[in-house]
Amino acid sequence: MIQYLNLLLLLLFCFIYHSGSPPVGTVTKPVSGNKGSDVTLPCQFEAKKISDISLNRQSENIPVCQTEECSGRVFKQGNCDVVIKDLRFSDAGTYFLHVYYNYDQTNLKRQSRTFQLHIHDKISVKTGEEHKLDVLSNANQVVHLTRNKTKWRELWSRSSGAQSDQLTANDGTLTIKEFTDNDAGTYRVLDSEGEILITVIVTGTGSEGKRYNTDDDKTDDTQEYTVWFWIMIVGLTIVPMVLALIMFDVIKNQFPKKRVLL
Repeated sequence: MIQYLNLLLLLLFCFIYHSGSPPVGTVTKPVSGNKGSDVTLPCQFEAKKISDISLNRQSENIPVCQTEECSGRVFKQGNCDVVIKDLRFSDAGTYFLHVYYNYDQTNLKRQSRTFQLHIHDKISVKTGEEHKLDVLSNANQVVHLTRNKTKWRELWSRSSGAQSDQLTANDGTLTIKEFTDNDAGTYRVLDSEGEILITVIVTGTGSEGKRYNTDDDKTDDTQEYTVWFWIMIVGLTIVPMVLALIMFDVIKNQFPKKRVLL
């Protein structure tokens, strides 16, 4: 009986060791990058005796080039860091980085890192036009926060689909049929665990090119207003004082002091 139990434990250990996911209890490190930019998954492992590295995403094995000069978008940098170039929305999600150490000819040890990749973007959409967000490939839910609201509103979910006739979902793309000012704001794409995959800040432009800003995308108009306000305050305070001194000097010169005769 004990022999069968030991065999079962050994098989369970081998399954966990060789699976794409790291052992239970591994800490997930958040990383983020802007769409179109590069992001680094830092391994932070000891450089000595590294035999190989591998990158997995769920059950998918992602090829990692040894140098940046390769044709792929994923390559190794330094000892075991992994760089993903030209980020796309579809890159968002959980990654498992495995680093293998070869201590001798027969002993191969593995260490793992887990990363949650969050991708950001800012876009401007003309009022009245159709706009497509290619954000649904790994999504479980899409929520929206408008400029004047404090509560997130569900737009789409994998179980219920689009929540409005203005929206359509097809081939991993969420389409806003006719963009309005109310569609501006912040969009978040969540996975099945509620983790944020993508954040997109959308601003609207009218027919004359006027831009409608969201609370998350403020310009420096407020700062400029504050500067001019203080300039006016200082001007209104100092200018009267200077004019008063000038008038006093003029009056003083017009009425000189009389000499006192002894």
